[in-house]
Amino acid sequence: MKALRKSEIENCQDTLKRESVQIRMIDLNLFRVFDAMMQHRNVQVASRKLAVTPSAVSHALRRLRQSLRDELFVSTESSMQPTRRALEIAPAIREGLEKLELALAGKEPKPVEALRTFRIVATDYACMVILPRLVKRLSGTAPRVALQVSPCNHLDLSQYLQRGRCDLIIGSFNKFQIGLRRSKLLSDDEVIAVRDAHPLTLGQVTRERLLEFPHLHIEPAGTEESQSIGSTGEEGLVHPPPARSALREFPEETINLDGRPTVRVSHFAAVAPLLRVTDMVAILPRRLARVAAANASIALLELPYPSTKLKIEVVWHQHADHDQGLQWLLNELVEAIGDVE
Repeated sequence: MKALRKSEIENCQDTLKRESVQIRMIDLNLFRVFDAMMQHRNVQVASRKLAVTPSAVSHALRRLRQSLRDELFVSTESSMQPTRRALEIAPAIREGLEKLELALAGKEPKPVEALRTFRIVATDYACMVILPRLVKRLSGTAPRVALQVSPCNHLDLSQYLQRGRCDLIIGSFNKFQIGLRRSKLLSDDEVIAVRDAHPLTLGQVTRERLLEFPHLHIEPAGTEESQSIGSTGEEGLVHPPPARSALREFPEETINLDGRPTVRVSHFAAVAPLLRVTDMVAILPRRLARVAAANASIALLELPYPSTKLKIEVVWHQHADHDQGLQWLLNELVEAIGDVE
């Protein structure tokens, strides 16, 4: 076994030596094409961003494939998907291009000065509670950094990270695929949200009184307990079960649900308008409820039972561990969360 490992190490060293010789001969502009393809996964879009013809992009990819001895991007029905090799080298190429641009400008390579777009997938909670603090912080510390935010309703988020389609995912999850990194950002509890002058605002709130009113359920797309965020058969990211309002605290045999209407919505933006014109009750994360109450006539009440704890995390792929720009953004995110806490 020891001899085999030594042989494998020698083979790897030989491969690295061969590749290092090739890299000296590579036109640096080819890496700009590679970086554009990693971001857009489309020859036409990459050509527009680089202000060159699609044939020039295709020619550059062909030269780069020959030099690195890898396909790098494979055509699918909807896009050009990067190979494993492309995913491995992408962070280092992005970092190298940023450093080169700053060096030519006569500046020290600092992530905060880099012109870069970070792609974030975020839940409604993250968009309404966390991102405003992050954007405010970046506007002062890194005005050249841009964010592209997408909703957290895809069923293949693990693949999005692995294939480099996004840099970070912010949300609440309870199962993770191998190869993903996670870091807790904050935790939150729940409160009752109702309209001002709702009957529950008068007198003590009890479990029995909660059941007298229709409930508003918030179930974001893709958060069903049975839906795994990842390819079929993989242990991908999994959303925790959605909040079931006060009903989850009652034994089923003691609840009479006949004739009591409920409404289910897929996003938090619908909560305040519905609560404002009805006697419905919603159980929301406290910080999110404060956002709703600040912009509408909404009252917040404490639960008559122990609240469920919500844990918000940021997730990234291990490929990005050496991406200094992304690690810098993670640190900025943590600093911004300090303001929330």
